[in-house]
Amino acid sequence: MRYIRFAFLGALAVVLIAVAMANRSMVELQLLPDELASLLSFQQTLSLPLFLVFFGGIVFGLLIGFVWEWLREHKHRAAAAERKTEVRKLERELKRTQAERDKDKDEVLAILDQSA
Repeated sequence: MRYIRFAFLGALAVVLIAVAMANRSMVELQLLPDELASLLSFQQTLSLPLFLVFFGGIVFGLLIGFVWEWLREHKHRAAAAERKTEVRKLERELKRTQAERDKDKDEVLAILDQSA
């Protein structure tokens, strides 16, 4: 299985390098459309190779997806934490109740009752 993973990662690296080599021409990214930039008298531009725009878009999309999913699952993590706290509280209460039940018993009998 490890060799299959390495083969897949190697093939992926070759494909990404080929895409990067085929798209190394420089492109100019503008922050605003020309009409809006002239209206606001503000324009920010950046010249980058085209493959960086591709890969940057992919990374940015993945980050947005990860954050979106993390926010969406917040209610599930909160419920799990609440249940975990409740389980700990119930375990402490059970130990206290068992200790009260077994306080007048012989130690051997108390140990046998706990194992059952």
